Amino acid sequence: MDQDEGLTAVDNIVTQFSTYEDFLDSQITTVDLYYLEDESLARQLVELGYRGTGEVVKREDFEARKAAIEIAMLAERTQKKTLTSAGKDLQDNFLKALALREEDNRNGKVSTVIFIRDRNSHGQEVSGYIDYAHRLKIEDFEVYFSGKRRLLPKPTDMSFYNWDSHIAVCNSTPNYQVIADNPEGLLFKYKRDRKILNVDPKTLPGDNSTRTPIQTELYIQAVIFDHISRRKT
Repeated sequence: MDQDEGLTAVDNIVTQFSTYEDFLDSQITTVDLYYLEDESLARQLVELGYRGTGEVVKREDFEARKAAIEIAMLAERTQKKTLTSAGKDLQDNFLKALALREEDNRNGKVSTVIFIRDRNSHGQEVSGYIDYAHRLKIEDFEVYFSGKRRLLPKPTDMSFYNWDSHIAVCNSTPNYQVIADNPEGLLFKYKRDRKILNVDPKTLPGDNSTRTPIQTELYIQAVIFDHISRRKT
């Protein structure tokens, strides 16, 4: 039996029985109890591998896997509870697209870059590229999914441009390195797998990346770039 098969067998046992004693009891036959006349001794013999009708599992292995499975289940429940888009009645395609990608961006399965062009509260036209996963970590998106505020590029985002004041800013994030000196246009390098994301609409976005224009009533223009990292962790 290889390691993966061994873990699978232990996992099956751990999920079937609440305690290690319950597992030991399942391995004891009525014949064992008749001859031994001691349930505690019968459990000890099963634990040592001298008695039993199935897999031999050590107490420390059982308890370790039990704890690991419970932690994983708790993490999964916590992850689902932290989705700020959950339970929201979203009408606009843009918010629906963000909600669809929220969980995968939180857990690192997908890295989404959001391009937005619209007018700010001062009536100035602004545009920029937003690292969705990064903004999710540092900002509460409840105000956006609830419709209280609109998501807009900031000077602290990956890229920001104010078309009225001509202020242009670029910032690398924990996920992306900004390549602003490329003669063919702005590029973003995903730090996890070092793949290049090309946001030029006239060319392909790059390996493992997609470009999706969003039809929305909230903005003049909105485009979503999704990148799936192939690097093993």
